[in-house]
Amino acid sequence: MNLKQFTASLIILLPALAAFAQHGTPPVKAPFEKLDLYCVNDWWVYNEEMKDNPKKIIDVDVPRDEVICFGMYTVQGGVMKMTAQLFPLYPEESREVSLELKQKGKWEKVATEKVNDIGWSTLFRIEKWDDSKDVEYRLRHGEKASFEGLIRKNPKNKNEIVVGSLNCNSNHTRGLREEYIRNLKFLNPDLLFFAGDQSYDHKEHTAAWLLFGIQFRDIFRDRPCITIPDDHDIGQGNLWGQNGKKSMTSAGNDGGYFYHPEYIKMVERCQTSHLPDAYDPTPIEQGIGVYYTRLTVGGVDFAIVEDRKFKTGPAGTIPQMGPRPDHIRDSNYDPKTIDVPGLKLLGDRQLKFLDDWGQQWDGVELKAVLSQTGFCGGAHRHGNFNNILHADLDSNGWPQTGRKKALKAIRAAGAVHLAGDQHLPTIVQHGIDEYGDGPFAFVAPAIVNNYYSRWWHPENEKAGKDPEPGNPLPFNGNYFDGMGNKIRMIAYANPDENFTRGGFGLVRFNKNEKSVTFESWDRSTDVTKPGAKQMPGWPRTIRQNGTKEGYPVWKLDPLK
Repeated sequence: MNLKQFTASLIILLPALAAFAQHGTPPVKAPFEKLDLYCVNDWWVYNEEMKDNPKKIIDVDVPRDEVICFGMYTVQGGVMKMTAQLFPLYPEESREVSLELKQKGKWEKVATEKVNDIGWSTLFRIEKWDDSKDVEYRLRHGEKASFEGLIRKNPKNKNEIVVGSLNCNSNHTRGLREEYIRNLKFLNPDLLFFAGDQSYDHKEHTAAWLLFGIQFRDIFRDRPCITIPDDHDIGQGNLWGQNGKKSMTSAGNDGGYFYHPEYIKMVERCQTSHLPDAYDPTPIEQGIGVYYTRLTVGGVDFAIVEDRKFKTGPAGTIPQMGPRPDHIRDSNYDPKTIDVPGLKLLGDRQLKFLDDWGQQWDGVELKAVLSQTGFCGGAHRHGNFNNILHADLDSNGWPQTGRKKALKAIRAAGAVHLAGDQHLPTIVQHGIDEYGDGPFAFVAPAIVNNYYSRWWHPENEKAGKDPEPGNPLPFNGNYFDGMGNKIRMIAYANPDENFTRGGFGLVRFNKNEKSVTFESWDRSTDVTKPGAKQMPGWPRTIRQNGTKEGYPVWKLDPLK
């Protein structure tokens, strides 16, 4: 380095060094290095270094009366759990956050908790919660910082329970999500479900999670919200968790988690600690926790599962069929060769959970399973239209035996399935042994779909067997996916010519009619205007039509 270069570097570093001298030594040492430099330690140095960098996600050094970014909550079984997410704190600042509730028109402090310096979040747990009334809440830090919202009463007297389903918040646009807030406020769901990839910034979860909060806090501040992390949230291209083992690559195809377990635990703590208590909280390998659980809202019972956490990785466990262990491009291969004994999908623990959950109907009218991705290969083309991928083992269509076990548990519970991850909105009815004998599933569109688009568009451009009369979408009917699984394609929404089709799903659970309606809305549509239309092929409704072998049977309503 010559003198000119040294001087330039010193000029850049001086503000950061001055900030470090002002604030002193951080009280907590990060358990990992060169990973998420905003989440702990001398974050202000890194923030200053990134000040004019075009790759900067967000300026985390906010005015100190704005250090509480958001709160997020659920209520289950008389327990209200709420996380408070803060912007990074300086060493000299208080690590305490208080929760206040408005009682008879006055704010009353009900709890104070310590902020975790690794990730800047904390958790409130209030037992004996009365869910029969709305309660205003306020999070407080210091004398001036606050965040307010509403803990809604249990909508058990409502006939229709509405869920907003979202996923895949691309980092290709850093702006606000005003159109989503406008539309969701108007549609007023009782519950929000974010199925994963709230962050696409693999090694910068803190800044990306804060940006996600800024983008969506005005819709989840006043209703329960489920957030579950997926592969990009924990910094991997794909995730086959394989019970928590260490992965040797961020591609993840050898199974396990690539980054430091404390980083994984931080991501899950920030995104899931407000969920109801885990069914079985026993940690997996490396001390990584679990969060699979249930949440009941207004008589609709949701099982929240971790479809990536126990799944076996393909590398080294099955014959490799292409340039990547998880991609199969040969349409003539035998799917049986990749369904080898011993492979896991949901894993024994979660199957037991689903079996138990499926038998619990006290105060429950309808059931749904929520997870990151779908239980089939629901796309033919990946990344660009000409990239035909026969089978993607990242989907839950593989391993096939594990898929069948999961679908049988969902079917036995009489549940529908909601997921994300695929970027491509679809409605399918799964076939377990025969076409039409499995549960219905809705994969919601990606929030932003200009990053990695997918298409349901068979190479032969033909409808499946037994297509639905009058369906405006040409590629409907019965198909085999790339793993040999039977599926009935009902609706899909391929990207438009500008690859901009993103949006959100809305699911309406009608308790009196025992029906579920799936809606798919384009992000550019203003739902507040009369005549606003959904994506072509939506909405579609299914309803219970008797029982078979003790479980409810669902049928698709004819097209109107």
